[in-house]
Amino acid sequence: MQPTPATHAQNPAVTIAEVPLRPMSGWSRLWLGLALLASPLVIIPGALLAGSPVVIPFLLVPTIIAGVLVLSGLIAVAPNEARVCSLFGEYAGTVRETGFYWVNPFYTKRPISLRIRNFETGSSRTPEKKDATGKVVEEQGRTHGRPSKVNDLHGNPVEISAVVVWRVVNTAEATFHVQDYEDFVAVQSEAALRSLAMRYPYDSEDHEMSLRGNTEEICKQLRADIQERLDQAGVEVIEARISHLAYAAEIAAAMLQRQQASAIVAARSKIVEGAVTMVQMALDHLSREKIVELDDERKAAMVSNLLVVLCSDRHAQPVVNTGTLYN
Repeated sequence: MQPTPATHAQNPAVTIAEVPLRPMSGWSRLWLGLALLASPLVIIPGALLAGSPVVIPFLLVPTIIAGVLVLSGLIAVAPNEARVCSLFGEYAGTVRETGFYWVNPFYTKRPISLRIRNFETGSSRTPEKKDATGKVVEEQGRTHGRPSKVNDLHGNPVEISAVVVWRVVNTAEATFHVQDYEDFVAVQSEAALRSLAMRYPYDSEDHEMSLRGNTEEICKQLRADIQERLDQAGVEVIEARISHLAYAAEIAAAMLQRQQASAIVAARSKIVEGAVTMVQMALDHLSREKIVELDDERKAAMVSNLLVVLCSDRHAQPVVNTGTLYN
């Protein structure tokens, strides 16, 4: 089947639509292949009894070759696994159904995992290691992720990393459209994370969207950015979340002081606002209940004393006036 030409939004390369391949059951072909390989046990004695040993090679060679070809077409597909089949460089289809099947023995059958996978940006893939006999002594894996250092919108260096959860949804594109789809996912996710961090500030005081203050929105935008880059690889991004976010070590102390100062200013502003409200309530209550009549000068003094008491960060020391109102 010829690949279906299409134009990608960012990349003009030809995309390949996945085609389901309906294989035949493998059990009948298994018994047929075993029977063909066991045919010499019948052919040789029969030819010798018939007095025609010359025909033995002409019968054995085709049957053995046929038996090997029949058995080489057998495939076993495990759950959440697929086999991408191609014939002499041409994509033939993908087997997704779990079971034991038989396909054209001349197919190239590439296994591809459909399982949900995840990784942390900044990690690298470690290849499997084998000993001298070819036995695998260390499985393929990934190293621990290291945060990436990048400047945010305001130019402040920050360290950031993210966890990306993904899976293959188009086996044809994952196999034929990119060189190594696992490495492609890792590199493009890292690039999308760096691009996102440069578009937003680490923190914001004027209700602007920031990396620290709008975590949910930032994660949704990160997933969309990664998905846009991975569409051409047949990969679906299930989730992308920031796992580490901090100022770089060289400015962490200064930024901590700034955050503490901003918190103190915000707290003091709230205290002053509450104190002014309480003073207004006290003056209104005194005036409404006609407890005492105060002129403007005495009101100013009372306001000053109340604000000092309410806004101070220490306990007030009361002073009892035993004289008259004006002494």
